[in-house]
Amino acid sequence: MSDLVAIVYPSEAKAEEVRQRLLKLQKENLITITDAVIAVKTDSGGVKLNQLVNATPVGAMTGSFWGLLIAVLILHPILGVAVGVASGAFGGASSDFGIDDSFMKELSTGLQTGNAALFVLIRNMTADKVLKEIKDTGGIVLKTSLDETKEKALRDALASAAERPAA
Repeated sequence: MSDLVAIVYPSEAKAEEVRQRLLKLQKENLITITDAVIAVKTDSGGVKLNQLVNATPVGAMTGSFWGLLIAVLILHPILGVAVGVASGAFGGASSDFGIDDSFMKELSTGLQTGNAALFVLIRNMTADKVLKEIKDTGGIVLKTSLDETKEKALRDALASAAERPAA
């Protein structure tokens, strides 16, 4: 079972900084992240999603492989690769892994222009060590699926950064 955490930051750069910290912690095996997406409220009022993984190139590469394989069997490699790349890219672009895009956009519509929400889908983590690493980042918890004890610990850790004056 994975847990969802969404935290609002004053800018996309700050949200990206926190995402990079979490990815560093993942390399240290302190957290396992299934997805980490930054949603930014644009000047036009829309919401832009900055995905961790872009599925379009992966789909194109996979599609070109299968297209070439099928093309070799029917003796028309150029056509097979072209069809494979196009269908793979379309499949990759239309697939949605991790956190549902429409859910993130809907939740992010209430953000102020320029603010960013970091959505993280966590499979497991060593909570005390992860909180210690992100407590100085500030941010406001928008939504979580954590139990009440863990959610309170997260809110308290982030709030302690907001209470300290900036250096």
